[in-house]
Amino acid sequence: MTKIAIVTLGCPKNEVYSEYMLGVLSNSNYEFVDDPIKAEVVIVNTCSFITSAKQEALETILQLASLKNSPYLIVTGCMVQQHGKELIEELPEVSAFIGTEALTRLPDVIEKILNGQRVFDVPGYEEILPELPRFAQDKKPYAYLKISEGCNNCCTYCTIPSIKGPYRSRPMEYIVKEARELAESGIKELILVAQDTTAYGIDIYGEYRLPTLLCSLAQIPELYWLRILYTYPERITPELIEVMATEPKVVPYLDIPLQHISEDILRRMGRPGTGTIGIKVIEDLRRSIPELALRSTFIVGFPGEEEKDFQLLLDFLSSTKIDWVGAFKFSPEEGTIASELPNQVEEEIKEERYQLLMLYQQSITRACNERWLGQKMKVLIDGKSVGRSFRQAPEVDGLIYLNKSNVPLGSIVTAKLTHVYEDYDFKAEIEM
Repeated sequence: MTKIAIVTLGCPKNEVYSEYMLGVLSNSNYEFVDDPIKAEVVIVNTCSFITSAKQEALETILQLASLKNSPYLIVTGCMVQQHGKELIEELPEVSAFIGTEALTRLPDVIEKILNGQRVFDVPGYEEILPELPRFAQDKKPYAYLKISEGCNNCCTYCTIPSIKGPYRSRPMEYIVKEARELAESGIKELILVAQDTTAYGIDIYGEYRLPTLLCSLAQIPELYWLRILYTYPERITPELIEVMATEPKVVPYLDIPLQHISEDILRRMGRPGTGTIGIKVIEDLRRSIPELALRSTFIVGFPGEEEKDFQLLLDFLSSTKIDWVGAFKFSPEEGTIASELPNQVEEEIKEERYQLLMLYQQSITRACNERWLGQKMKVLIDGKSVGRSFRQAPEVDGLIYLNKSNVPLGSIVTAKLTHVYEDYDFKAEIEM
């Protein structure tokens, strides 16, 4: 029985893709192992969003190629989709390169490389995304649910449209079926992901259908929470706000990657108007959902960003008090408009602004957390003595450390928040 390991790099959308690969292979004569040292075939699911992600992918591939057990290497994911045949000569250690749309042919690819062939299979983009089986090695009480592929936004810094193609929504019946199967397997929380979740449905239904999708998913009895990531401010409609405010399973949490607040910088980013729109949307959301937790991400050091633009961003954080914030230093990616813009910002200034923003936000996040001290909250148990409330998305936000260690994974308990721990986390006591 051939032993296979998968190494996943990048974002939650890649985690879903890896689970689809495991699902496609699960009915074949393969054994899945966690450790690449024990595997005969290692699949590397790459990220290619920014230069540092490509560097990580290349370093990972070369490290795996140097293992004493000399596994066959299959490289897939965004880096293959973006760079294609360039990698054949650059990485002779790799036995196969497959594009994201060749997933269903993975068993054939493995058989070919085991028989000594080298494979390159990078097709174009499928209009209708197939219904795929899914299998997870890691037992967690939450799962990411990918509702679309590709992107139609024209952000000048982003390579995703060239890698993933145009926006393609998955048919709603596919998503609901997959969600039901995940819930029946023990998943308590589903986290909706896409390049732009709020654009869901526009390409196949002619209208934005995220509110409808949420209502359909909320009918699955085994599900406890539904969470939405990667929303676009212009498409956070009154209908979506209404569903979030009235459907108990949709947690009062929203991720809105605003990227900046200076309208001049946003125009350069290809996102005109999103600053003003974002401020209004946040006001509308908080008016309808007072307990709302917000997450956003920002880019510092974008070409043309001056001190006044950066100060606008800090002032916005101070006045808006977003619960959770992530930041990135601008990375000039090959083939993007932004990489050719004038007035590129020096790396030293980018680093200074990044550090200042994160330090500035740290006290804001702590103050947001302190408002919840003394409150009793439902906590989903993610690990030994640790869990999350509705305010915390997995892997990016804070955690809640509990006073008991014998609570089963996936349990939902009531806990009283007693201390803010290192600004981002909590200590809490389980209510008996």
